[in-house]
Amino acid sequence: MSGERDLARLLASLKPQLHAQQYVYVALGGQYGDFAEYQPLAMVREDEGMTLVVPQTVADQHQLIYHAVFACISLTVHSSLEAVGLTAAVATALAEQGISANLLAGFYHDHILLPAARAEQAMAVLQALAR
Repeated sequence: MSGERDLARLLASLKPQLHAQQYVYVALGGQYGDFAEYQPLAMVREDEGMTLVVPQTVADQHQLIYHAVFACISLTVHSSLEAVGLTAAVATALAEQGISANLLAGFYHDHILLPAARAEQAMAVLQALAR
């Protein structure tokens, strides 16, 4: 299954789900495969090093430095990686409420990392967007 591409159907089927776990961004040296014990939600290799999105509890346990705590909301609709407009619609709706959003695309779903203190408000925004 390749996922939904139609923007109207994607928005109507967002079904956002707020994760109980909170996440942080950490920057470390290393390569892909390193730091598996940190249970990263995402890893990005940049010229400056590895950026990992890890559970806050894991970061605290390993005494990793981070600067902000993020909630994660997954859009449970199976979106195509070639869908046009979903990221823009979600980011715009959140931006209109002053909520920053860092979007991650997985093969099946999109995930939004946003300030933990704004999680409930973001859920309401996304639920309204789906109506």
